[in-house]
Amino acid sequence: MLLGNGWKNWNIERDRVESVAEHIYGTCILAIAIDSEYKIEVDLEKVVFMLVIHELEEIYIGDLTPFDKISIEEKRKIGREAVEKVLDGMLKQEEYVKLTEEFNDGVTNEARFAKLCDKLEYDIQCKIYCEENCLSINKEENQIYLKNKFIDKLIKQGANSISDLFIENDSIFKGEEVEEIANYVKENDILKLRDC
Repeated sequence: MLLGNGWKNWNIERDRVESVAEHIYGTCILAIAIDSEYKIEVDLEKVVFMLVIHELEEIYIGDLTPFDKISIEEKRKIGREAVEKVLDGMLKQEEYVKLTEEFNDGVTNEARFAKLCDKLEYDIQCKIYCEENCLSINKEENQIYLKNKFIDKLIKQGANSISDLFIENDSIFKGEEVEEIANYVKENDILKLRDC
């Protein structure tokens, strides 16, 4: 299963997008790196485990985005059913399902940190695709999204790329110690940094 719906919605011009496995690995590495560099009070092992299993739902329901017009409640319901189906017969099924619910609830330090890493990795990937000229806010097919009130507001506030929209949309970064990471991603050429 590929993390594709969001990118397809924005009419990405790329044969292959990041897989779920690549996304999970990226989120785990971010969690480890951020935990190393900042004083974040979390159980890192729990965070990494949460990052790995919360994507299990995509095996059956795919990568649902706000453009799929499904309510948060319905997404959570079918997501839980999908995770239960994937884990059916496992001795620790209920423990793992509860961990995915904790991630979705986002109330514990571990869940909030895991969500932050999940969104940040996605934003970094978006920035890379924009730098590769695979995603463009100016593409004719994307003009329909620019009519969205929320997206229009972000553009009026200075967002001028899909990457900017993603980072500005992820209000989870506001007020967090790692807001500087999101700003760094927004303000720097990631491909050049990757090649160093």
